[in-house]
Amino acid sequence: MERYAWRARVLPGMLSEYIRRHDEIWPEMTALLNEAGIRNYTIWNVGDELFGYYECDSIVEAAGVQAHSPVVARWNAYMKDVMVMEMDPVTGAQPPMRQVFLHEGDEPKGEV
Repeated sequence: MERYAWRARVLPGMLSEYIRRHDEIWPEMTALLNEAGIRNYTIWNVGDELFGYYECDSIVEAAGVQAHSPVVARWNAYMKDVMVMEMDPVTGAQPPMRQVFLHEGDEPKGEV
């Protein structure tokens, strides 16, 4: 399993609309996320900042499915008036975030 994180900014006064659109996410968008192997996708917010996280088997494969999808292109256009996501001008994708800490916890100890 691989982990992917992204960050973005909600435009002023648009957080409620951002949340509403995700509450009503298109079925074809969730199908595309499933096709890309994306699971445990969560988005957090503080102030105007957004932080997203998901898990997948391959970040390269998940990114490829999303990059070539007309559904994702439509979703990105739909969200453009409520948020700003900085993109790498070379790759056209979000600059990757570097994981600097992970704690997965101990395995539960059963009786022997």
